[in-house]
Amino acid sequence: MGFGETFKALADPVRREILTMLKEGRMSAGEIAAKFDMTNATVSYHLGILKKAGLLAETREKNFIFYELNTSVVEEVMLWLSDLKGESSDEI
Repeated sequence: MGFGETFKALADPVRREILTMLKEGRMSAGEIAAKFDMTNATVSYHLGILKKAGLLAETREKNFIFYELNTSVVEEVMLWLSDLKGESSDEI
């Protein structure tokens, strides 16, 4: 995972909305897809990009795939941005 993939994933408003939804807790792919007016394949594409960027963790249970935020990657990006801004980690 590199910052390039992370920022590419964050650049799309649909993917940002998915991350916001997952802030409340894990959701199945079907639950996520139900919130959007697009095909399941399109939602799956967005989930794949988020997963490739390391922003999502995936768990398989029987016939379902559940997604949840990978907060360690989010924290890494926030630390890098705060360092770029010149803040110490105590100020975050």
